[in-house]
Amino acid sequence: MGGYKYEGFVEVLAAQQSPENPNWFQGTADAVRQYLWLFEEQNVMEFLILAGDHLYRMDYQKFIQVHRETNADITVAALPMDEKRATAFGLMKINSEGRILEFAEKPKGEILKSMQVDTTVLGLDEERARELPYIASMGIYVVSKDVMIRLLRNDFPLANDFGSEVIPGATSLGMKVQAYLYDGYWEDIGTIEAFYNANLGITKRPYPDFSFYDRSSPIYTQARFLPPSRMLDADVTDSVIGDGCVIKNCRIHHSVIGLRSLISEGAVIEDALLMGADYYETDEQRKAITSSGGIPVGIGCNSHIKRAIIDKNARIGDHVKIINKDDVQEAARETDGYFIKSGIVTVIKDAVITSGVVI
Repeated sequence: MGGYKYEGFVEVLAAQQSPENPNWFQGTADAVRQYLWLFEEQNVMEFLILAGDHLYRMDYQKFIQVHRETNADITVAALPMDEKRATAFGLMKINSEGRILEFAEKPKGEILKSMQVDTTVLGLDEERARELPYIASMGIYVVSKDVMIRLLRNDFPLANDFGSEVIPGATSLGMKVQAYLYDGYWEDIGTIEAFYNANLGITKRPYPDFSFYDRSSPIYTQARFLPPSRMLDADVTDSVIGDGCVIKNCRIHHSVIGLRSLISEGAVIEDALLMGADYYETDEQRKAITSSGGIPVGIGCNSHIKRAIIDKNARIGDHVKIINKDDVQEAARETDGYFIKSGIVTVIKDAVITSGVVI
């Protein structure tokens, strides 16, 4: 892995307890602090801190280059946005050189208005700068090595979070905290609704919200070596189908179908995300399960699924309707195998929905 001399590597650092520190990770800054003894051994100039639940495509080399060219202590990736979206994010105010002067967490009213900035300073053209007069922190940072050690060990030894504590704190200490503009697709997939919308967004015509077909900057997935999917008299429109699926005489529209999904005759799948399965059941196993009154993994005959997420290995019987017929927005029914958030029904992993059930 890596570039020059193949010196790159990947190491997973799990949360742990020790006699010196009996606590699990308390937040982003605390997680880095607990492993600071390991990071400071590396002969590097900066640390790049990223989030694990965001979907975007960025050239980090340019991000680091701006950090070095501006002689910044910390550089924060910033997303331009309009007033409607701005109230849901932590906003930043900058000067004419792109240096961050002030932070405001999810501001409203007059405080929101006061956070407007001239985004042409960061490289937006004048027309888009008028449309997007706010910049929000993306929660990803470049931090110089010595600055990181000083902030976490000396200045803020009890701070748990970068975004709400360490970065605003560094600004208040007079450190040079710089904004770096990222003007592209970015989604924080921290809620069920955001997860659902980001997945369904890749089915959009003529262009998906986010493309996995960019040869210049590919996104890799785990290689599973599955056979191609089989479509048997299926009517599939505006959808993405994963590997190893068996899709019989059914209708699928505007949906994402995960690997090893088995969809039986007469089923209708609309605006849905099927996560698929971790394993196959043989024909003999499926017959044995059915003859004993059970339900095999997959979607049963003549079932209708709309605006739902079906987690892995779910067993959906025949003539099931998962359509949120009463338009319920929130419901905790995990004992029945599902819950509803933001009007989206989520069938949990390994759940069994018996034949004829209507949700």
